[in-house]
Amino acid sequence: MNIQRWIARREASWRRLDSLLKRAEKQGLDALKTEDVKTLASLYRSVSADLARARTHHVGDALVRDLQGLTARSYSQIYQGSRRQDWHTVVDFYRVGFPAAVRRSWGYIAIATALFVISGFVAWWYAWQDPSFMSLVLGPGFVAQVQDSEELWTVSILGQEPIASSAIMINNIGVCFKAIFGGVSFFLPQVPIITPPGAFTVFILVFNGLMIGSVATLVAQTDLAYDLWAFVFPHGSLELPAIFFAGGAGLLLARAILLPGKYRRLDALQVYGKQAAELVYGIVPMLIIAGVIEGFYSPSPLVPHLVKYATGTVLFCLLVTYCLHRPSGEAES
Repeated sequence: MNIQRWIARREASWRRLDSLLKRAEKQGLDALKTEDVKTLASLYRSVSADLARARTHHVGDALVRDLQGLTARSYSQIYQGSRRQDWHTVVDFYRVGFPAAVRRSWGYIAIATALFVISGFVAWWYAWQDPSFMSLVLGPGFVAQVQDSEELWTVSILGQEPIASSAIMINNIGVCFKAIFGGVSFFLPQVPIITPPGAFTVFILVFNGLMIGSVATLVAQTDLAYDLWAFVFPHGSLELPAIFFAGGAGLLLARAILLPGKYRRLDALQVYGKQAAELVYGIVPMLIIAGVIEGFYSPSPLVPHLVKYATGTVLFCLLVTYCLHRPSGEAES
């Protein structure tokens, strides 16, 4: 091999690769055009081959070191840069994408919230009129235990916070995923039937609303309301909105099947399913944070009730601000 002629023929490619790398290292891989990224990848492969040839033909230590530097820098940009870009995508989703998904789905989330709240008020009213209704929803044993002990059941969390926190997270995530998948259909082994699209989502929202309304009556009658809502406020400020978001996602899927509109059902599932999936990606972190708060912070006797009420209020206000905030110059898709 004529080494001088080979170097002269390949030097332009090395300089081109070095130039692209300097731009990527200074401004980031995103600053390069698509064609430039493809060129960088192609030059990386050719320079790797040049490095192997240079080592084989002993062209000189200085040139080998230069080619090693080019290949190492190229590898860093192509592979580590891709990982950085993945992280940027995740950060951008939680910074912009999830709040936008919530705003696009506000109608479905509002229906889910209304189902929960209305059923809660219905249960509260009926439980005051007829105590047997409260026992029907919550179970007579649970009602009798609270009435006899005049003590909140939440004290059982103390002393086993890590276990309780994990169990709470798993339970809440399970409830939310049932509400989501209920938008398509849901198999009930106890009956056994397959519910129509959206029916199980509505059932989950209404049933949980009935439970909250019944619990509200129970603690009011036993003078435990102030203590209970101090426990609920810190984690409930995230947990309940997460359930409403999950209900909205389930209703989106039900709408795709029952009312596809201008789309074919398969296309509607893709469109509304993507929107529902965006809600799911945001719900899971909310439930994890809520589970940690419920397991460690909410039941703590060291934190005054007023501080817990304030914590829940601040967290809820931050969540609303986060979901409503739209970066300047951003158009809603």
